[in-house]
Amino acid sequence: MVSGLGDMNLSLILSAIGSGFGTGVAGMAAIGAWKKAFLQNKAAPFILVAFAGAPLSQTIYGMILRNAIKTANLPPASYPYQMLIGFLGGVAIGISAWMQGKAAARACDALAETGKGFGNYIMILGIIETVALFTMVFCMTALPKG
Repeated sequence: MVSGLGDMNLSLILSAIGSGFGTGVAGMAAIGAWKKAFLQNKAAPFILVAFAGAPLSQTIYGMILRNAIKTANLPPASYPYQMLIGFLGGVAIGISAWMQGKAAARACDALAETGKGFGNYIMILGIIETVALFTMVFCMTALPKG
């Protein structure tokens, strides 16, 4: 008998895919902003790395959710439910990472052009991140008790 099947890593994988999309979009924007700065002989703001890396944390949330599902060690009859929680939770966390990356891309462009607004941009990224945190916590509390 298999014990602790969990969600077959769906929550982690889907969260990581979203983080990949998000960091890719934000990273491309950071590179473009730096290029503009170099062409204008302006200092390239290193802080754009913070924007590019923001979507990485959602991979960790996916891993925490995956571990919670797996360590619940629920009976085989609940495996479809565990897979569904992992799948939908992973999708929601992954979309949060992707959208955070898109917002971070705009933040890279705006900060590089104006040199202002870092705190405002980080707050928006934090709001988007909250979706992933809520998803992780609410999915964990929705797990059936073994």
